[in-house]
Amino acid sequence: MEDDLRLARRAALTGAAVGLRYFAALAGLPRQLKPDGSIVTEADQAVEAAIRNTLAGARPDDAVLGEETGQSGQGRRRWIIDPIDGTALFVAGDDRWLVLVALEEADEIVVGVAAVPAQGKLWWAERGAGAYQADFSGLTTTDERPIAVDRTRPDTLNGGRLGVIPTDDQLSHREHEMIAPLTAAAAKTPWHTHAALLVADGEFDLAVQTRGQVWDYAATSLIVEEAGGRFSGLDGKPRPASGPALFARDSAIHRAALRVLDADSDR
Repeated sequence: MEDDLRLARRAALTGAAVGLRYFAALAGLPRQLKPDGSIVTEADQAVEAAIRNTLAGARPDDAVLGEETGQSGQGRRRWIIDPIDGTALFVAGDDRWLVLVALEEADEIVVGVAAVPAQGKLWWAERGAGAYQADFSGLTTTDERPIAVDRTRPDTLNGGRLGVIPTDDQLSHREHEMIAPLTAAAAKTPWHTHAALLVADGEFDLAVQTRGQVWDYAATSLIVEEAGGRFSGLDGKPRPASGPALFARDSAIHRAALRVLDADSDR
C-alpha cells in the first residue's frame, strides 16, 4: 500500500496539475470575494476537489479539512489542505502560490508537502525523517535532495535575513505596526518562493506570517522543523493554529524574535 508521504506527494502534485491549467488560462478565470475579503476562484475549488478525490481513493476512512469546503469525517487521522495558498498572488499572475497538503495524526502534524507549481518545485517532510526538496513536472520528481537550515550564521536578529508574508502591498496598517519591531532589527528580504521554505533550505533566518489558519501552516511548519528550524504562533505555541506565526532557523533566534515582538517566549 502507498505510504502516507507518497500519497501526500501524489495528492499535492495532482492538485498542482489542476492549478497550473487554471493559471495558464488566468485571464478568463471567474473570481469572487470570500466573506473575509480574500479572493476565491474556481481554481481553488477545483484543486481542492482533485486533492480530496485522490485522498478518498486511498484513505476513505480519514477525515479531511480543506480551506474551501471545510471538514469531512472524524477520527485520529486528518488530512489538511490549502488548495491554493496565496490566491491573491495566483490571480495576479505571480508564480509564488503553493499547494499545501499535510497529515495530522493524534493532534500532531506527521507529514507535510508544499508544491510551488509555477516554479516546478516540491518540498516535503515526514516527522523524524528530515526535509527534502525536488523539481517536478506532472507527477514526476527529479533531483530529490535533503535540505537544512543554515547553522553557520550568528544567532542574532541584527543582520538576520527576514521574509515577511504576505507581500508589502497586502499588509494592513495594523500588520505593519505589529511586525515593525522585528523589521527594525532584522533585514527584511524579498522572497522568490514562500519565505518559510527559504528558512528550511538555509536562505533565510526568519519568516513571519502575519495571518493564517491551520491549513496555511500545517505543511510548512513541519518542513521547517524537520529541516532543523522552529515554528510557533506569536504566542510561542508550536501547534499550527489561526493567527500570525513565526518560522526560525534555530531556537535562539526564534526566542529573540518572540521577545522583540513582545510575545510569550517562555518555552
